[in-house]
Amino acid sequence: MEIHTDANKIIAGALAACRPDAAVRKALEDRDFSGGRVVMTAIGKAAWEMAAAAASILGERLERGLVITKYGHSRGEIPRCTVRECGHPTPDAASFAAGEEAIALASDLAVGDHMIFLVSGGGSALFEFPIIPPEELLSVTRQLLACGADIVEINTIRKRLSAVKGGRFAQLCAPAEVFSVVLSDIIGDPLDMIASGPACPDPATCAMAMEIAEKYHLTLSAAAREALERETPKSLDNTETRVTGSVRELCAAAGRVCTSLGYRTIFLTDQLCCEAKEAGSFLASIARTHQGTNQSLAFIAGGETVVHLTGTGRGGRNQELALSAAAGLRGTQDTLLLSLGSDGTDGPTDAAGGIVDGDTAGKLEKKGISIYRTLQQNDAYPALAAVDGLIMTGPTGTNVNDVAVLLIRRSL
Repeated sequence: MEIHTDANKIIAGALAACRPDAAVRKALEDRDFSGGRVVMTAIGKAAWEMAAAAASILGERLERGLVITKYGHSRGEIPRCTVRECGHPTPDAASFAAGEEAIALASDLAVGDHMIFLVSGGGSALFEFPIIPPEELLSVTRQLLACGADIVEINTIRKRLSAVKGGRFAQLCAPAEVFSVVLSDIIGDPLDMIASGPACPDPATCAMAMEIAEKYHLTLSAAAREALERETPKSLDNTETRVTGSVRELCAAAGRVCTSLGYRTIFLTDQLCCEAKEAGSFLASIARTHQGTNQSLAFIAGGETVVHLTGTGRGGRNQELALSAAAGLRGTQDTLLLSLGSDGTDGPTDAAGGIVDGDTAGKLEKKGISIYRTLQQNDAYPALAAVDGLIMTGPTGTNVNDVAVLLIRRSL
């Protein structure tokens, strides 16, 4: 049980260190927004937390704000702001209505005005106003999610089907200045990909978008194909951006807690980007290699894995990673793996991720649950729930990718 206590401390400590409010304060407190109106748009799963911090700093200078976040991720009213909750991972009618509100706010700006644009992961679905019929946009999004496309590929397509992505929101704000504060949820912090880059020039070309469409055999209407062939802005002269957080900070925070608990910490990567179940298998193999150690070890891997849908079950990439690892951890001693989505919602579930140890596989077997068949059905959520293997944090107020931590605990 001590290793599970350690895991809970690592989860709490890593999330606490990556809350965005302090970073937003640092980005805004020394800025001069004089000379015109100051308005704000905040998008993503961490939008409420970021907007609340910004509104506190700006005070009466803020004329109006619009906060667009996921259902269940707002925490009440924010002065001078309208808060909208919308669909994720696929946009819904509320997303489109909020997108229309944002367009209206941007289009009303003039020379000397300022748009403070707070961006966090999840913005691609939450912040949307399509230039094709909404039902087709939803169809394309579902196709991309189901085929295992990575986030860069997904956003390359989505930004061309949108009136606000791929630098188009910044164009709408012109001639006003746009100051973006970005909480990164994509490996390497590519500004054009985070929330599909609403205020960032788009380096991807139409040819790249068409190549992705062909790679995954996407079903597209003539209107959608025409949209993919319509070029996005390649330069913007009214924008400035500051990145305030990333998966590197999440990994570093987890590592600090591990070290404080007496583990020798080994940082593996902050760019994990393979299939979730392959990542789980790989991390379990590391655990088996080091079973003979006489010191406590912690291995940390951050990033964002992908899931190729072959079934119709419930789960998310972190739960699938953990469940896959459970098979390889079977029989190991004082060994545990946790995989955590920093936003608190792993896929379309209320779990933040999964946690397994050397006994998990045996517990599942006693309940008649096959790890192999469960992974084939992408049904990790009920399987982990059956053995108390879900990580439940609720919405965390941040979103900086995922972290997996493998612990091997030894007492001297």
